[in-house]
Amino acid sequence: MVYTSYFASKKFEPKDGVSIARYVKFWTGMTCPALYPSVKLLKDYKDGIITEEEYKERYYSETLSKLDPKLMAEQLEGKVLLCYEKSEDFCHRHLVAEWFRANDIMCEELC
Repeated sequence: MVYTSYFASKKFEPKDGVSIARYVKFWTGMTCPALYPSVKLLKDYKDGIITEEEYKERYYSETLSKLDPKLMAEQLEGKVLLCYEKSEDFCHRHLVAEWFRANDIMCEELC
């Protein structure tokens, strides 16, 4: 099982957290650069150049399609994947969770 949450949540132990956010100054725990969105993807989305759907398509093609979901799940077993956005907000963390579930890997959001 892999979990997801956001940095400000109190639902996880910091020792179990893994940042998948590209830019984090305060986090001193584990990171997973393989799941970072590209700089260009982040910029295009934040600048309003692309929609959520376009972001989703690009994140899958630029990042997730190049990874083995089973291997990633093994490496992240029991960990909590973290980024900034709250549970109800659009973010790449939710795309990672969908990707895991589409590949028969249990992934649960800790709200």
